Amino acid sequence: MVTKDEDRKKDEADDAELFFLCDAMKVLHLSSEKSWRGGEQQMAYLIEELQKLGVNSLVAARRDSAFEKWCGEKRIPCITLGFKNDFDLQSAYSLKKYCAGESIEVIHLHSSRSHGIAVLAAALGNRIPLVLSRRVDFGLKQNVFSKWKYNHHAIKKIVCVSDKIREIVSGAVNHPERCVTIYDGVDLHRFAGKGKRGIIRNELGIAHDVRLIGNIAAIAPHKDYFTFLDTVKILSQKINAKFLISGEGPLRSEIENKIDELNLRKDVILLGFRNDLENVFADLDVLLYTSKEEGLGSTLLDAMAYGLPIVTTEAGGIPEIVRNEFNGLTAPVQDPQKLSEQVLRMLNETDLRTTLVENAKKFVKDYSKEGMAMKTLNVYKEVSDL
Repeated sequence: MVTKDEDRKKDEADDAELFFLCDAMKVLHLSSEKSWRGGEQQMAYLIEELQKLGVNSLVAARRDSAFEKWCGEKRIPCITLGFKNDFDLQSAYSLKKYCAGESIEVIHLHSSRSHGIAVLAAALGNRIPLVLSRRVDFGLKQNVFSKWKYNHHAIKKIVCVSDKIREIVSGAVNHPERCVTIYDGVDLHRFAGKGKRGIIRNELGIAHDVRLIGNIAAIAPHKDYFTFLDTVKILSQKINAKFLISGEGPLRSEIENKIDELNLRKDVILLGFRNDLENVFADLDVLLYTSKEEGLGSTLLDAMAYGLPIVTTEAGGIPEIVRNEFNGLTAPVQDPQKLSEQVLRMLNETDLRTTLVENAKKFVKDYSKEGMAMKTLNVYKEVSDL
């Protein structure tokens, strides 16, 4: 009979063997986004953890992007490409040339535009195997180019951040066996027990007897801040609270107009983009996450690690990590009435809140960034052997 200790030693030996086999592996990560959002944070976690596993990570980033700046700060080898559009031949040629000069073994594509450029480079003769990350639960486009780039023979694996995304992608590609699920990772050391209470309240001049309820997400269509504000309108008539929006995005002006339309200017505060999420978590009473489409929701994992009570919609892959009345409270998509009821329950039912938070802290330990990187490394090893 094999003991747990023997299982652990075998796993450690397997990890050591994987480290040895991948000691000289060179992986190029493509980042075509200008701003820093959840996908960029996950890419940063991945590169940092891969370094610890002996993988030599290099980056091709968009010029003047947040990720180019991060690479400079962390001394990660980085070239810049235009990433003008999916048909940017100049970027594709530059990518092909760089891969040949650096003996790249795997290219990891972290966004839609980087996907398009990498497949163009493959069509131009770049023979490096491609691994694609898919983070959104939107249906795949049905145009000719989209079908071509998702089914191109250079795409060896499609890493989906939830089973929901894997289900969507698998049903739209010719080789569903190429799709795998690897959940986002969280920095448990950053959020567990960290964050300083009072910083946000003092900054905004909010008294300690006022409830703070907030959403931390880009101000983008799929995050559905319109439902957030409709929920706020209901709650503002029932509790003494302020409501925070932490994030930036293309819909900011529309959201500001909606705030005025609902006469919520005194109740809602837009914080903009924050690097100190642990301090935001420290002052929030509830995270109210109202997405109508969501691949997974890495902010939810961060909140669990911190110990912040969660009320969220059941969009996309969210139910895979937030289970109603186990580690959070959930409501249907675009249902402000139900969301407001769940927030009130979280605030008023002390025993329930305590149980949910404790369950969440235990649950999230299985979603470490270290584990995410190890699973991704297994994918690299598999495709490099093809």
